[in-house]
Amino acid sequence: MSRILVPRVEDSVVLVTGASGGIGRAVASAFAAKGARVFGTSRDPGSVRDAPSGVEFLEWDAHEESGADACVTAALKRAGRVDVLVCNAGIGIGGSIEDVPMADAVRQFDANVFGVLRMLRAVLPGMRERRSGLVLVVASAAGRIAVPFQGHYSASKFALEGLVESLRLELRPFGVRAALIEPGDTRTGFTDSRRSLPSSPAYAEAARRAIGVMEKDERAGADPARVGALASRLARKRRLRVRYPIGPAFQLLALGLKRVLPSRAFEAFLAAYYKVPRAGSRP
Repeated sequence: MSRILVPRVEDSVVLVTGASGGIGRAVASAFAAKGARVFGTSRDPGSVRDAPSGVEFLEWDAHEESGADACVTAALKRAGRVDVLVCNAGIGIGGSIEDVPMADAVRQFDANVFGVLRMLRAVLPGMRERRSGLVLVVASAAGRIAVPFQGHYSASKFALEGLVESLRLELRPFGVRAALIEPGDTRTGFTDSRRSLPSSPAYAEAARRAIGVMEKDERAGADPARVGALASRLARKRRLRVRYPIGPAFQLLALGLKRVLPSRAFEAFLAAYYKVPRAGSRP
């Protein structure tokens, strides 16, 4: 295995996807505050209001097949390299697995999974050549604990878990580090931007209750600055764990409970929390 080279954060070039708001904005701001040169992506850089100090915005839409190459090329022309890639851009949809139209399900995976792949393919060749680099993928606590009526979102985040586990092994000979950040409920605009699609009568009331619990928890969630601070700390570490959960204590406890409780007991706990009706009861 190659010797792991870790540049100082203040000497690093950082690329953060989805940096116009929420967690991405907090991550970009945290690196910029440490003195790093930071590029943030947005679908429309010109519309970013009150851009964080020290963050240069580049255009990128996670759904575009070729846009990642153009975005990374622009960063390389300005800074010469990318030392840290933070894959944060993503979208969320709510609704039952049965009811969500296939086009929306595909769009969910296209942004959250294939968008990450597009950016990895654009950035990794340079990191391998320099035998140095860090990839942080912002997954979710919902990528380890599936949430009712957010199954497509959870599935996309579960996919990132497997992707990064494989990526770490593949990058091992080149001294390039990779890890997952798994935020729990966080106060961001994600709550309002989530598309909650209409459910059929069979699911409508249960979906309304479950999504209501999610929205309440998110609005009372953790400050996204905590995720930014974590990301900038990880950039200084030579050896990284696979995953770094962060968020409200209750949700960190739930991750622990999933490891130790029988699956049926944990499922019953989740059903009660999200107000999912019992078998045989009215939905």
